[in-house]
Amino acid sequence: MSSTPHHQPGKCAIRGTCGSKGRWGPQLPCPYNGPPEEVTDNEFRSLLTSVCGPEIAESAVCCTSEQVETLQANFQQAESIISTCPACRNNFRSFYCTFTCSPDQSTFLDVTSTQTTSTGDVAVKSLDFYVAEKFGKGFYDSCKDVKFGATNGYAMDLIGGGAKNWTGFLQYMGDERPGLGSPFQIDYPPTYSSDLPNGVTPLNPPARSCADPDLGSRCACVDCADVCPALPPPPPPPLGEPNTCNVGELSCLSFILVLAYSLAVFAFFSGYSWMRWKRKTRKYERVPLSGDTSSVQAPSSNGSNHRHSRLIGATSLSGHDGEDSTGGLSDSRILGLGRGQSLLDPLEVLQPRHYRLNTFIRRSFYRLGRFCAKYPWVTLAMTAAFIGLLNFGWTQFQVETDPVRLWVAKTSETKAQKEFFDEKFGPFYRPQQIFVTSHPEHDNHPKGGVSPVLSLEHLKYWFKVEEEIRALRSTPNGYGLEDVCFKPAGEGSPCVVQSIGAWFGYDLSRYDEDSWREQVIACAERPSECLPDYGQPLGPKYILGGIPDTDDKKRWLDSKALVVNYILSNSNDPKEVAKAEEWERALRVYLAEQKKWVGVEAGLDIAYSTGVSLEEELNASTNTDFKIVAASYVTMFLYVSIALGGGFSNAGLWNAVGNQGGTWRSTLNLRGLFIGSKAMLGLFGICLVLVSISTSVGFFSMIGVKVTLIIAEVIPFLVLAVGVDNVFILVHELDRQNSLHGPKAASNEDSNGNPNTLGTTPMSPSSQSHITLDPDSQSMVRSGGLSPEERVARTLAKMGPSILLSSITETVAFALGALVPMPAVRNFALYAAGSVFLGAVLQVTAFVAAMTLDLRREEDNRVDCLPCIKIPTKIALPLDTPPSQRKHGVLSRFMRRYYAPFLLRPVVKGIVIAIFSGLFIASIISIQHIELGLDQRLALPSDSYLVPYFDAVDKYLEIGPPVYFVSTDVNVTTRTGQRHLCARFTTCDDLSLANTLEGERKRTESSFIAEPAAGWLDDFFQWLDPRIESCCRVRKRDPTVFCNPRDSDRLCKPCFQDRKPEWNITLHGMPEGEEFMRYLKQWLQSPTDEDCPLGGKAAYSTALALNDDGVVASHYRTFHAPLKTQQDFINALAAANRIADDISKRTGTTVFPYSLFYVFFEQYAHIVGITQEILGLGLASVLLVTAVLLGSWRTGTIVTSVVALTVVNVMGVMGIWGIWLNALSLVNLVISLGIAVEFCSHIARAFMSAGVGLPVDHAASGKDRDERVWMALGDVGPSVLSGITFTKLIGISVLAMTRSKLLEVSSTAYHILSTN
Repeated sequence: MSSTPHHQPGKCAIRGTCGSKGRWGPQLPCPYNGPPEEVTDNEFRSLLTSVCGPEIAESAVCCTSEQVETLQANFQQAESIISTCPACRNNFRSFYCTFTCSPDQSTFLDVTSTQTTSTGDVAVKSLDFYVAEKFGKGFYDSCKDVKFGATNGYAMDLIGGGAKNWTGFLQYMGDERPGLGSPFQIDYPPTYSSDLPNGVTPLNPPARSCADPDLGSRCACVDCADVCPALPPPPPPPLGEPNTCNVGELSCLSFILVLAYSLAVFAFFSGYSWMRWKRKTRKYERVPLSGDTSSVQAPSSNGSNHRHSRLIGATSLSGHDGEDSTGGLSDSRILGLGRGQSLLDPLEVLQPRHYRLNTFIRRSFYRLGRFCAKYPWVTLAMTAAFIGLLNFGWTQFQVETDPVRLWVAKTSETKAQKEFFDEKFGPFYRPQQIFVTSHPEHDNHPKGGVSPVLSLEHLKYWFKVEEEIRALRSTPNGYGLEDVCFKPAGEGSPCVVQSIGAWFGYDLSRYDEDSWREQVIACAERPSECLPDYGQPLGPKYILGGIPDTDDKKRWLDSKALVVNYILSNSNDPKEVAKAEEWERALRVYLAEQKKWVGVEAGLDIAYSTGVSLEEELNASTNTDFKIVAASYVTMFLYVSIALGGGFSNAGLWNAVGNQGGTWRSTLNLRGLFIGSKAMLGLFGICLVLVSISTSVGFFSMIGVKVTLIIAEVIPFLVLAVGVDNVFILVHELDRQNSLHGPKAASNEDSNGNPNTLGTTPMSPSSQSHITLDPDSQSMVRSGGLSPEERVARTLAKMGPSILLSSITETVAFALGALVPMPAVRNFALYAAGSVFLGAVLQVTAFVAAMTLDLRREEDNRVDCLPCIKIPTKIALPLDTPPSQRKHGVLSRFMRRYYAPFLLRPVVKGIVIAIFSGLFIASIISIQHIELGLDQRLALPSDSYLVPYFDAVDKYLEIGPPVYFVSTDVNVTTRTGQRHLCARFTTCDDLSLANTLEGERKRTESSFIAEPAAGWLDDFFQWLDPRIESCCRVRKRDPTVFCNPRDSDRLCKPCFQDRKPEWNITLHGMPEGEEFMRYLKQWLQSPTDEDCPLGGKAAYSTALALNDDGVVASHYRTFHAPLKTQQDFINALAAANRIADDISKRTGTTVFPYSLFYVFFEQYAHIVGITQEILGLGLASVLLVTAVLLGSWRTGTIVTSVVALTVVNVMGVMGIWGIWLNALSLVNLVISLGIAVEFCSHIARAFMSAGVGLPVDHAASGKDRDERVWMALGDVGPSVLSGITFTKLIGISVLAMTRSKLLEVSSTAYHILSTN
């Protein structure tokens, strides 16, 4: 029943006070439907004028002085929140003054129920307040954008419960609630209803707009979007923009490449088909490969006719069915020069085309080989001394584990900015974050998704967990959370713990199955009603994750995750950091144990990270991969032992033996098993790899280059795969030398006892006579071939230049990785280059000496691994295979008889070029889709507990990381400096720091800024506002002394009361110079509480860096939008730098952005350019080295082109498989470049060294290059395949077992490389 029967002008609805509900409750108004009363008391009139303005004070009112005093006190609470926007402040005051004192109350108020107070009087319990939509919407619009910087939030969150419309705003203020709520229930019925009470007219005065030109209404840009100056249009995000030119689904570049390739292939095959057709239409005489056409049908020496094959390499195939070595030509020439020249200095004539540098290199390697073979023990002793000297550097061995010092360049601008920030403001807090979700195994979600995590049982269980965490003590010092947590109000104040428990006061005993849901919804929609103990509103985005929404309305109860943050203090003091780390380790251990049981006990799952987690998990990756390293080396040892011992050839462990019946059987070659085995030599070669790594570590440790975890994990695999290659090449060449010049080489006489001619190719077109052995050489061959030392020297002379070529190019390519500024990558490149170089040096010295010793052992019939055991020389049997009939291995026969002839067919050449050109084009297209970034999960062990944590961050976190815009080089004690920073005063720069940040916040899609900035200068000046009597206060008797919050009001007065010039919104009355610093220091000590939310201690005590002269630096804090992908992080950094640069240019000050992740993402601003530079330099170095060492720019260009094609193919697969471009993948590309050279260099070297079987003036001399390719493939192709390709595949394949995703990516790149 209504207590307001009469609704007409000149009638009140309420007046005066009639007691309270309880003893200490607020006073309640009395229902009163009589006329208003005139204001006769001057003191009351003065009070009414100061609170509500002269308009109301000049008329009769429906309020008493006691009501106006209560209204004034309530205004004081709201004043510090909304006073920055005059329109909102004046609408707020007008609204409540009209509600309380208007003489026409009854026209818009209707008392709907009453209650009896503690004094026995009847007071209002509820009433209806009729407000017109126009005024209500105008009132709401004037306040909705007003910021409250201390919380990086809005005033609406505090006065309106975060309302999204005017009805929600008014309803929140009208709900019966202590604080800024009403002491009785005020309802706001719809005013468009036709059944309004008779005489009711909704309140509809003109609402002030924040954009009004009147200074009594106009608000600053940060509080009113309509008055903001237009910012220059932002540039598009630097990454992730779609191609602006497309043809269908293809970019224009891709379309052009595909079209050009298609036309080129069509033209090539069309031309080839036309040429074949033309050839068939005319007769032509085939030119045989022999120099004399009559010799094609000439009888051979054994009386049989033999016709040359049309295949490439026919001259080599004709004599021994493709089984003799292509190297016999060069050796025959050497032997033909006389014993002294051929044996002591045989290098001038080894290459058919003389090249002085190459001759010098071969001569040098020959002499080195002679020395190492002649004095093997001296060589081993000298290398051991050299190795031992460098390994003394292990005394300076240090491992770098700090992520910043690992992944951020020393010259990084963001690193310098981080160090400045840490020094001036203190390091960023140490967050401990936990995600709580429903356990998948205990989830009954009908659609297979993740069920909502919120339930009363889950909350009860989790509150117990949080209680145990608060009681957790570390070992051994027993630190608790209260000892290490961040306390914004200073020592003795509550810790910052962001958890849903704060909404319930960590006590669910007062809630049932229905009320807990109501509490969650109420707190999520009105966080200011559920303040945690540290006093700042805790919005749902901080503590709930995976929040679904329907029609733009959040379904809080269906949230998929709880987010819990324990914020610990950070410090530049190592002792304080050690305390925090000790408690963090205790928390990590507790959570790890809790994770085992939380699923079973409560059906929950947790993903967590502590302050020490990332560094510890990065370190753990190396500690667990030792078995994988050992397995890789054991596997390589087994392969090397079998391959080097001839296990893959018929002359190795098995022999094919014929019987009298013409059938064949396989017999085990025990001599090959015990004597021909090279297990010890292979083990020695692998040991040299380890020694090269150890020596590299020692050397670089000596000069202060620290070891990183990447070095410990990757280098052993990389150097093993690279280092074993040269072992194969040397051993295979030594086998060839043994077959030609060893004690069991084939007979060098014909059937008549005359010396055979070992070669038929003339030295030059003018010298076409056959070369025969000189008497001295014939004598040496008849007496058992060349000595072991000579054979070893020739081996090194033959293969040393190839090893030099590959080693130099690999070392240079790896060393180029040191140009990447990231220390982890730079150190890795240096260690890799050093290990490869030292490995090559040891292989051409120590390994050559070891080969000599092994060769002596084998020829002395001593057992491998047990050289003290000697097996008697076997007696030659009729069934034994003569040495002259020994077969090449499977790979060699395949290369000589099938692969090389097939590859050199003209049509096959065209097909191969077309295929790899197509791969090149496809790779170029794929490269356009390579993204930048490095997922943190790749650097972790695959079973790390941080992997699900980062998954949860991507999936559930609803808020982005904080970002600070740091201002330096600005004197804020002057009016000019203040204008550069402020926003809420009329004379602030239009594009000041604060105004620019607010403008950028409104275009989040380009700025990635999502929250209002916390501007310290505006809040400081607002704290000085004398209208807010509870903030800045001084003693009445001595204004130089500040009052503290406990001092009585009768002793104190507002700081700027009666000050000349007075406080105003033009900055004219604001302090400057020493006065500014005096008030500023007091503000930074003032607590932030309900009486004065503008106090600077909690919100801004760490936002300014002061010295004796003033403010050195300060920062404005805001938040990024949620960043989910690497692209988001990269673009956010780019946008922040753009904004800071714009502010610096406009204000003339120095502004830079800082966020915790910036130091790790700065590289992506330059990574594309660095990649182009390093790969370009690498290819240029390959071209230079190969051209100089091979003596042919054409061959060098071909090698460089193939290497470039390989690298491009690897990058193409990166785009297909989603491997991102970052510093680590760049190093992999550099490694790919270096290894690709190794595949090409040996074949190119053999090609340039190969002789031909035709004189230059022969009709078929055009086949010269084909013959040389055939000879090169037959000579070193098997070594490249078995010694380079297989070793890399075997060595890198073991990485598939690693727990590190980073190594799996590296393994993938190397497999692609080996395939290419």
